[in-house]
Amino acid sequence: MCKFMSLIRLIILSLFIFTQTQADTIYNLIKIPNLEIYDIKTPNKLRYLYAKQPFTLGVEKNINCYNSEKKILDQKYKIIKKNLNRYSQEFLKKINLKYIVLCEDLSISKINTAGIPNHVMKTLILDIKFNEDYFERVIHHEVFHIINDSFKQLFDEEVWSKFNVKEFEYAECSTCTDKLGLNTYIKTKGFFSEYSQSTASEDMAEVFSHLMIGVNLNNLDPILKKKIQFIRSSLLKIDQNFIL
Repeated sequence: MCKFMSLIRLIILSLFIFTQTQADTIYNLIKIPNLEIYDIKTPNKLRYLYAKQPFTLGVEKNINCYNSEKKILDQKYKIIKKNLNRYSQEFLKKINLKYIVLCEDLSISKINTAGIPNHVMKTLILDIKFNEDYFERVIHHEVFHIINDSFKQLFDEEVWSKFNVKEFEYAECSTCTDKLGLNTYIKTKGFFSEYSQSTASEDMAEVFSHLMIGVNLNNLDPILKKKIQFIRSSLLKIDQNFIL
């Protein structure tokens, strides 16, 4: 009996050391502290990590996120995984996305944000407590920023801007404007949402995310149809098997 109990303790200790070693290895790769592994056995090889304690990032220490209750983490993980399982391992490898970090109340310089993509570190940080009404859509919105950053040449903002009416101009940055609304327009005039009108890259991300959640494509205006075709054709240049 003593030998059996000793063996059990040894197995548990080995698993703890193995898990901690994996977490330390991931930290060395993506440089985000206070993370633990949530799930790494996924069909598309995405590695899901969560904040066990709050963390602060950035040269100016201006990125903050906080740990979640396990109940909330478990609930939101099911939704996140369902949406991210739509991306194949091959596609994720091409766009340079491997790690998903789950935390809550994510902010940059005290401005709340749904996610922070970093294609260099192959990482996407997601705020799991972001507004329920748009939660699934913003997952794909943030994935698009990874896609865009990895393939800038395919998503030319000058070409994109010419789809709009001549009088329209985007803001210099997404935080340089008060166009922040995420409600989907019933009647579109070149844009799916108010936030689409902030910058060209946010507009592209909004088009992509709406397509990924299966927005009604009937009765769209001619400008949006051109934008949708642009996104689709660009994605097929990355992966001929990608399906919107």
